[in-house]
Amino acid sequence: MGDCEGDVTPFTAAGCCDARNMVWYARFRHTVLMTISRQQILEAERRIRPYIRRTPVLEANGADVDLDSVRIILKLELFQHSGSFKARGAFTNLLLRDVPDVGVVAASGGNHGAAVAYCANKLNRHAKIFVPSVASPAKIELIRRYGADLVVSGERYADALEASEKYSQETGALPIHAYDQPETLMGQGTVGMEFQEQFPELDSLLVAVGGGGLIGGIAAWYRDDVKIIAVEPQSAPTLAYAMKAGTPVDAPAGGVAADSLAPKRVGELMFPIAQKYVREIVLVTDEDILRAQQTLWELARVAAEPGGAAAFAALLSGRYKPSDGERVGVLICGGNLSLNL
Repeated sequence: MGDCEGDVTPFTAAGCCDARNMVWYARFRHTVLMTISRQQILEAERRIRPYIRRTPVLEANGADVDLDSVRIILKLELFQHSGSFKARGAFTNLLLRDVPDVGVVAASGGNHGAAVAYCANKLNRHAKIFVPSVASPAKIELIRRYGADLVVSGERYADALEASEKYSQETGALPIHAYDQPETLMGQGTVGMEFQEQFPELDSLLVAVGGGGLIGGIAAWYRDDVKIIAVEPQSAPTLAYAMKAGTPVDAPAGGVAADSLAPKRVGELMFPIAQKYVREIVLVTDEDILRAQQTLWELARVAAEPGGAAAFAALLSGRYKPSDGERVGVLICGGNLSLNL
C-alpha cells in the first residue's frame, strides 16, 4: 500500500498524499477491472451451477404501467435458494476458498446471512451469522431455520460487521463479506451471465444497490453491452454519495429497505467497476418502493421484499424514463417477507 498506508482510504484515490499513491490506485483499479472478468464469472458459474437455480424471466406488459412502447423484462432472482441472489456469491466463496474447520462467519442485514447459512448447511460447514436489530423477523427466522448460529448485534449493518470481524479474528473463522469480496462479486456476476443467455436483446438493466456487490458483478459481466442503471433509496444513497465524492464514503442508512439496501458505504472493490460501467443512478422514495411492491403483486403475483422491488420502483415512478421501444431489464432481487396465511 506504500508509505502512506495509514493516511489514505484503502483502494481509493481520494486523500492520496503523493503521486505514487495515485499510480498505485490506478494500478489497483485496473487489477479489479481485470480480476472480476467475464472469465472469472464463467468459472464461478461452472462451480456453483450444481447448487443454484436458473431463475425465470418474465416479460411484463409495459401498457399495464403506462409505458406502452416499452418492453419490460423481469429477472425473478427472488426465486433463488434462500430467497435472493445472495446464494450465488455465498456458494462461490465456500467453493473457491479454503474453509477452516471452525467454519465461516458473515455479517448481514438478512439476505446475505440467510444465503451463507443455507450454503454452509448444504456443504456441511458451520456458519455464524451476525445481523443488526433492523433485520426483519422473516430473515432472522430463515437464518435460524438453516441451522446457523445467529447473533443480533447493534442497530445497523456496520455494527454487525464489526462484531463479525472480531469473531473472525478470535476464532479463525473464514469471513464471507456481503459485497466487498472478489468471490462475492464473481458469484453475483452470474446473474448477468444468466440473464444475457435468457434475454440477449436488453437495452438497459435496472439494478438495486446496497453495498454494490450485485451491480458490481453484473456490470463486470455486461460491461458496455447494455446500459446499467443503479437504483437506490433516497434514504440510503451509498453509490450516489460515492460517485459524487470520487470514493466510497459514509452515507445515510435508513428507509423501508434498510435491511437490504442500507450499508454505511458501498464496497471498495465494486467502486472502480461502477465508475467505469454504471451509466446512471436513480433515487427512489420509500413510497415509490412500497407502490412497486404492491404493483408487482397485483400484476404478476410476484411477492418482492422492499429491496427486491426497488429497481422496479425506478421504472414505475417515472424516475427512470426509458426511450420509446426500449427493452428494459428489471432485477427483482429478493423476496424474504413475512406471510400472514
